[in-house]
Amino acid sequence: MVIKEWKHVFKLDPERAISDEALERLCLSGTDAIMVGGSTGITYDNTVDILSRVRRYEVPCVQEISAIEAVVPGFDLYFIPAVLNTDDARWMTGMHHTALRRYGSFMEWDKLIPEGYVILNDECTAAQLTGSSAPADAKDLTAYALMVDRLYRMPVFYVEYSGVFGNMEWVAQAKSALQHTRLFYGGGIRTAEQAKAAAAAADTIVVGNIIYENLEQALTTIQTKPFPNVAAQFV
Repeated sequence: MVIKEWKHVFKLDPERAISDEALERLCLSGTDAIMVGGSTGITYDNTVDILSRVRRYEVPCVQEISAIEAVVPGFDLYFIPAVLNTDDARWMTGMHHTALRRYGSFMEWDKLIPEGYVILNDECTAAQLTGSSAPADAKDLTAYALMVDRLYRMPVFYVEYSGVFGNMEWVAQAKSALQHTRLFYGGGIRTAEQAKAAAAAADTIVVGNIIYENLEQALTTIQTKPFPNVAAQFV
């Protein structure tokens, strides 16, 4: 499975209800993947439930892990976030160490995708949970991008605005610094126009909350494929 070809991902929160009809439309929409994850209320049971329902379709399904007890076998890939803009080591290495101590001997290493994760909305649940502080400016964000790309050599740099549509100029500048890493952008994408703007600045866009607010509008974000790469206009 080649994530570098992904342009669009729908993200489902196991804690939030979604009908079978809505799920079918998402899975057959042409999105490149379904990501399952969230900040709170994530359990083994609700994660198993959403995975079993998505598995009726051929779309790739990946889990972004935020709780060790909610890790479920059967996903195509597992995204492992390390929150870079927090001083709380639990979110950078602590829980990762705990997970490897418990399960390291039987992990499927080729399915693990480490991601350098930066949260840019101080008011969101993820920021409150992790104690992260948003970058002060585009140079701050770009420094994190370089950290992920050149220092840690992670395959994914995830820029998370979580419910708020972010500064695409910052995102584009961060992306322009990357040589090996793919930039995923998530946060506040609610319209096709916002999807186009985000896709011009990032490699892959992640669409989440609007699924539960307005399904028809969420589906319009897929109409922006294929996305042009015009990040240079911002730098």
